[in-house]
Amino acid sequence: MNCNINFSLMIESPDLRFFAVLARAPSLAAAARMLNVSPPAVSQRLSLLEQRLGLRLLERGRGPLVLTADGEALLRRADGLLQDLALLHEDLQAQRQDISGPLRVIAPFGFGRLHIAPAIARLIADHPGITPDLLLSDDPFGASRQDNWDLIIHIGQLPNSSLTSKKLAPNRRFLLASPDYLDRSGRPQTPEDLKHHACGVIREDQADMTMWGFLGPDGQRHTTRINPAFSSNDGEVIKSWALAGLGIVQRSEWNVATELQDGRLQQVLTPYKMPDADIIALLNPRTLRTARVQRALDALTAYLTPPPWG
Repeated sequence: MNCNINFSLMIESPDLRFFAVLARAPSLAAAARMLNVSPPAVSQRLSLLEQRLGLRLLERGRGPLVLTADGEALLRRADGLLQDLALLHEDLQAQRQDISGPLRVIAPFGFGRLHIAPAIARLIADHPGITPDLLLSDDPFGASRQDNWDLIIHIGQLPNSSLTSKKLAPNRRFLLASPDYLDRSGRPQTPEDLKHHACGVIREDQADMTMWGFLGPDGQRHTTRINPAFSSNDGEVIKSWALAGLGIVQRSEWNVATELQDGRLQQVLTPYKMPDADIIALLNPRTLRTARVQRALDALTAYLTPPPWG
C-alpha cells in the first residue's frame, strides 16, 4: 500500500470530483446515473485513473463498492482539496460582489416555517445566485453529525458542542394553560404542584422533556419530573391541545405570543422562571467563512431584530 500520492503530477480536479462521487455511490450503475454517463464509461475512467496513479482504489464485486486503503486515503485528500477549491471560488465571487452557491439550512419544524423560510426568501431577493435548501427537522442539532449543512437553527440551551454559534434572538419559555383548564383544575402554586396536574410535552429532540427546571423567586433552582398526560412530536399539536383545555404545557414565547396577548392561554407559576431558549445559529466549520453563509447570518439577524413575536 502506498498512500503518499503525488497529486500535483498525477491528478486534476475533475478526477477528484469524479472519484468523490464514485466513492460514495452504492454501485457503478448508481455512480453513472449521478454523473450522467454510462456504466462502462465510469468503469473505464476508474481503470485509467488507477493506472495513472499506480494504485487500486476500489474493490470490484457483485456487492456494494468497497474502497481500498489507498482509495480511502485518496477520498480524504480529495474532500479537503475540493473544499479548498470551492472556498477559493467563493472568495473570488465575493470580491466581485457575486454571492452565490448552495445554502443548506436545518431548522425546527414550526420555527423554520414561520420565521426561517421568509428570512431566506428576503436573502434570495438580494442575492438570487444563492440556491437555498431548507430542511425542517424535529432534531436539528442531531444533524450536526453530518457534513452536508451550512447553518443549523437551534432553540434552547446547547448541548456540549465545539461548533461556532451565534445568538440570533432572545426567546423565553413559559408554562401555560387555557382559562378553562385553570377554572376546572386550579392554578399550581409551586413546581411540586405540577405532579397533580395534567401536563403535556413535545418530543422534538433527544432531550428529556419530562424534567422541568425553574429558578424560584428566592433564587433557588427547582426541578420537577412530570408524568405526561399527553405528548406529541409537533409543537402545534401540543399548543392546540392546551388551547382545548387538556392541561399545562411548556412553550416558547415565539410560539404563543399571540395566544397570550388575546388571553386564550395564560401563564402559570409566574413567580418561577424557566430557562431561556434563545434562537441560535450553529455554523459548519467547513463553510462558516464563506460569503453566502455570512450574508445568510446577516439576513436572519435582520429579520429577527427586533423579534417578530415581541
